[in-house]
Amino acid sequence: MKNFSRLLIIFVLTLSLNPVFSQNFLENELSPNKSYVLLAHPTVANIETINFLLTNRILQLPEVEFIGIYSVAENYDYNQSVALLKKPEMSKFHLQKVDGVMSLTQIFEQNEWTTTFKKLFDHSVGVFFFGGPDIQPEIYKQKNLYSVVTDPNRHLFELSFLFHLLGGYQNEQFTPFLNEKPSYFVTGFCLGLQSMNVATGGSLIQDIPAQTYHKMNAEETLKLNKDQLHRNYWQEITKETLLMDNSFHQIVYTANPFFPERVKADKNLKPLVLSAHHQSIDDLGKNLIVTATSMDGQVIEGIRHRLYENVFAVQFHPEVSALYTEDKKLKFAPTDSPRSFFEILSPEDREFHVKYWETISKAIKASIKAQKIK
Repeated sequence: MKNFSRLLIIFVLTLSLNPVFSQNFLENELSPNKSYVLLAHPTVANIETINFLLTNRILQLPEVEFIGIYSVAENYDYNQSVALLKKPEMSKFHLQKVDGVMSLTQIFEQNEWTTTFKKLFDHSVGVFFFGGPDIQPEIYKQKNLYSVVTDPNRHLFELSFLFHLLGGYQNEQFTPFLNEKPSYFVTGFCLGLQSMNVATGGSLIQDIPAQTYHKMNAEETLKLNKDQLHRNYWQEITKETLLMDNSFHQIVYTANPFFPERVKADKNLKPLVLSAHHQSIDDLGKNLIVTATSMDGQVIEGIRHRLYENVFAVQFHPEVSALYTEDKKLKFAPTDSPRSFFEILSPEDREFHVKYWETISKAIKASIKAQKIK
């Protein structure tokens, strides 16, 4: 009976501690012989997105594993991610929680997270930053005019990590981690691009319709040219159930050769991209270069780093799975015919997106190679 009781206690403890261990990958399971890419804000949706891209060979990294990183203070229940990663097909994905809460004044300097950030950097070859809600404007020294901040601690965590990686105007004496590994891969989508800019000392336009085009409501905004709409404002004035959240619009490359030469995109193509944002880059952060803009040049759609070749980001969403396979048919405007995202893109637009992911795959492989040589 005593043995049974002892076994029962061990079993219960194992069950109770397992979620904790599953979120402390660096301490318990890290292998020095594997290559890891970090995923900031590893929600179920973001993990499933990367898994889709891997499964369909859009992201071509068969030997890489992924560590989802997050602050314990974020407004997301990561037990959902823990449950997802228990599935056998998700064995390449892991979680690492980061304890502590920083104030706004601490994030652009050495702080309690610095040691953990360095360990994450030392044991990985790159990091993805995904989309999400508005950054608190006081971080880039503005009053809140149009921002809706729903997860401030997520931003403090991600901005501080990006600052540690890349440095910024806020603290010129700080030596960025990437000085040690300049081939390290960093990218972002939508909020990820905005975070990269703010972390390096840049600022944001808090609302594109109001501050760029001087349109103060949805009705006025919808009078703009379609390529000036970066999310779907029809949702604010109609109850149509098939409306997409997003907007498709074209972009144009700048004189910087990133897209024509690095991505191998047709230099004459103005690709159609998917977006869902109302904010954009205003002042550029330290060492960032613009690679693409909206058709009218008012919204920055792509950036790259001047010093670190594998650091680049886009304002749009090339990661959405519906761009690569038939999915639900939706409408932008109430009078439109429903179409899938896959149908909306032309073959040339689809090729552009695939090439962008090929560029990401090559950048990560270059980071792996550089780390092995070192």
